[in-house]
Amino acid sequence: MATYGRGGRFTMTDRGTSALRQADQSFTVGPSSLTWDGDRLVIDIDEVSSLPLVSRIRGQVVVTPTGLTDVELPLTPEGTHVWRPFAPTAGIEVDLGPGWKWSGHGYFDSNFGTRALEQDFDYWTWARYPVPGGSVCFYDAVRRDGSELAVGFKFAESGEIEPFEGPPKARVARSLWAVKRETRADAGYRPRQVKAMLDAPFYTRSVVRTKIDGHETEGVHEALDLNRFRGPWLMPMLAVRVPRRARWSFGG
Repeated sequence: MATYGRGGRFTMTDRGTSALRQADQSFTVGPSSLTWDGDRLVIDIDEVSSLPLVSRIRGQVVVTPTGLTDVELPLTPEGTHVWRPFAPTAGIEVDLGPGWKWSGHGYFDSNFGTRALEQDFDYWTWARYPVPGGSVCFYDAVRRDGSELAVGFKFAESGEIEPFEGPPKARVARSLWAVKRETRADAGYRPRQVKAMLDAPFYTRSVVRTKIDGHETEGVHEALDLNRFRGPWLMPMLAVRVPRRARWSFGG
């Protein structure tokens, strides 16, 4: 869970199998859960944020898709990593207490894998941009074996999907930690960051403005440098931001 802007907080806790409960319509880890309720995904959150703003985060996020997809994109030839865009276009309502209540435009996706990311990838970028009638997503990656992934999709609001080659790659200025960034943009257009969200030595997430098929749009962009992530100096830093809780009881 991450919130951005003044007073933004971050929480990501590793928990053991005793903290897991799963059913057809729900997924629970410790005190937090995701539940499908009709046509809505209800996310209940009860966590403690990490440094520097250590505090409890309690509240709810409700995601209402305009349509659901049935597509899964293998990111490697062996299928060791899969991207699953459940709801590329959705409405969202956020209530995390005073000062953190709003509604707007959102999406819901997930990644699955049977191997560590750093085993199969050197670098990747991902981006999702709203466009008239739905949204577009781009995945560009360099795999460890030197091969490349370069795919794009256009999603209608109903969830229908079609391949989308999209415009060429364009550079975005490096992050505060000098992570390389690039995205897709119409020829001659210079994409740029309009809001910083998360900066780490190996990863950056931000809102980027670009132009797709003549339409200027702002969307979520991420870049991940897995060569940096593999560095042994990084793991002690991650332990501070991602604490491990081996035991959990649901109270009977």
